[in-house]
Formats: sequence, C-alpha cells, structure tokens
Amino acid sequence: MEVQRKSNISYQEFMEEHHNPGIPVIFTDASKVWKANGLLTPDWFRENYPDKLSDVSDKVTGKPYTMAQVMDLVENSSVENPAPYPLTFNITHEIPEMMDLMLPVGLNYAKPNWLENKLFKRGHWGGILELFIGGPGGKFPYVHKDYYHLSAWINQLYGEKQFTVFPRGQEEFLYATEKNQWRSEVNIFEPDYVKHPKFKHATPISFTVGPGETLYIPFGVWHSAYSLTPTISVAFDQLNAKNFPGFMEDVWFFKNQESSRPKAMAAYAYALASGTICKIKDRLSAAK
Repeated sequence: MEVQRKSNISYQEFMEEHHNPGIPVIFTDASKVWKANGLLTPDWFRENYPDKLSDVSDKVTGKPYTMAQVMDLVENSSVENPAPYPLTFNITHEIPEMMDLMLPVGLNYAKPNWLENKLFKRGHWGGILELFIGGPGGKFPYVHKDYYHLSAWINQLYGEKQFTVFPRGQEEFLYATEKNQWRSEVNIFEPDYVKHPKFKHATPISFTVGPGETLYIPFGVWHSAYSLTPTISVAFDQLNAKNFPGFMEDVWFFKNQESSRPKAMAAYAYALASGTICKIKDRLSAAK
C-alpha cells in the first residue's frame, strides 16, 4: 500500500478509492478552505492564547503547561532532548472560539460525519476537535488504532511530521492483545525483534505531511507520528455508516468496562438508535 498525495479529486473518487476500501490518502489542498491555513504559528498562539492550559502537565510541578510554555518547549526541542509529545489542547471545549477558523470543520470529503449531529455530542464518544503540538524528536508513544473505530482527519497547519501507518489486519505482527486491541506493544522506532519477532512481517509505510496538507486515516488502520520540526496540527474524528458496526462493538466494550451492565445497555441502546436516525437522514439526503 502506498499513501498517495492528491488534490482536487471528486467526492466520488475519494469514496471509491480511499473511504470504502480503507486506504489512507494525503490531500494537498483540503484545508485551504480554512481561515486557519497559514495563520497558526507559535507566535500567533503566544499572542492570542498565552495562558491557555494544555491537557498535558509538567511531570516535575504537576501543573498543566500553558500555551506559551508549550511553544517554548517545542521550539527548543531536539532529537537528543525532545519536548513531551503530543502536547494537546481540546479546541471543542477549551478554545471553542478557534472553531470559526476551521469551518467547514469536517471538510467536504469528511461527510457525512455523525459526530457533528447533536445526537452524537462531539467528545462524548471520543470525537473532539483537538490541537496537537510537537517539537523535533517528539514521537507518539505507541502505534494505535483510534478508539470507537473512528476514522481520523489530521490537518497539518505548521511544520512537518512523519507518519507511519500499517494496513488493516496486522494485529498479530503488532502484538495487539484481546484486552487492548487498539494499542501495539512494539516500539516501532526501536523494535526489539527478540521480544517481538513477528514484527519482521509487518509492513510499515512512512511518509511526511507538511503545512497545508491533510491526512485521512481510515478506521482500523494502525498509525503513529514523529515530529520533524516544530509542528501544529488539528485533528478530528469521523463516524458514519461505514464504521458504525465497529463503533457499536467498542461502545459495548468500553461502557461495559466503565459502568454497570444496565448503564452499558442504556448507552448501547442510545448509540444504536442515534446511528439509525443518522443513517436514515443520510439516505434521505442522498435521494434528493
């Protein structure tokens, strides 16, 4: 599998060549519709949101990093002494005023997205608009598939990031377990072939995503990231009829772990009913 770069393709081409078969793609022009494109820089964040608190805390003080501290960290990051990665901010709940810079939030290709429907409140099922910030040498701590079988849209707005993806069906080679089906035990950056010999049969595909480019990662595709420079990206998830069956499996698994059986059943029933309504709306829209 090769991750292609494409621009100005039709929605139908995206659906047939990437969404339906589950093949990642890099759009070179998708986020150009955003006001945020070319605007977001470390200095812009220092000027506009210096005191916003990150979702990540300093391990020494235990206090959340401020935006200004985050930007200092990533600009002084190095391969030998990397800044923590990823440094994240919840745009949906903590910086909602930024969302106007990213309309249409879902991009034209990322439709339909049931997480934008009021029945699926963004964030309740793991789908939020999130700011990812990193510095040179910063590595995502593990290879993973997104929870709830959600597809991911990663919009690179500043700097360059190297991604590594693995096609679906490589759970055995990545040493995923039944208990944790979404996270690999293998450190792909420094693999231990004595401990994980089957990883030799995995087929990692690495590529760079730069400013103004958007990476689509279909549900079930394993992925990780590595910051080559100071980087700023915005990510959101997608749910629709294609990944809804897997979504429901995860709803039952997670809710059954988090709460009592009656509460898990109630959450499952609500998600199922909400998905059914969204599916009907999609069909009605397509028939127009």
